[in-house]
Amino acid sequence: MNSQSVADDLLYFEDLDPDAIWTFGEETLTREAIVDFAQQYDPQPFHVDDEAAERSMFGELVASGLHTYCVCNGMATRAFFQEVAFLCGRGLDDFRWHRPVYPGDTLSGWVELGEMRVSESTPERGYVDVHITGVNQHDETVISWTALALVARRED
Repeated sequence: MNSQSVADDLLYFEDLDPDAIWTFGEETLTREAIVDFAQQYDPQPFHVDDEAAERSMFGELVASGLHTYCVCNGMATRAFFQEVAFLCGRGLDDFRWHRPVYPGDTLSGWVELGEMRVSESTPERGYVDVHITGVNQHDETVISWTALALVARRED
């Protein structure tokens, strides 16, 4: 694969600063958005029914962890993955939900880089461990994971 065919204005493997931090924007989860998402993808009672949620361990309606992931992943994609010569993901590691997300919570976060190495079998790409952290408006971590990415290298 010709790595230059990805796009000339993106950051390639060699351009990535392992000490850089990419922050992403904010998104507030409304009750309506939480219920709508959960009805379609995770219809647990504590995600869709206020009375059931009050009787749950959460004491009130909470967002699906999948919803939290999708929101934070979307923001991380816009802040980082769309700026990089990202080829594909190889999986996720260390995926954790740290605390519930409630209606009205505002999520934001950042991307940091971990291990980076050139592929031995396909040297025109590199492996990059991308650490993603999502926080609420109180700067409390609500979600974190490591995306295992393949990133194109520049041609010599």
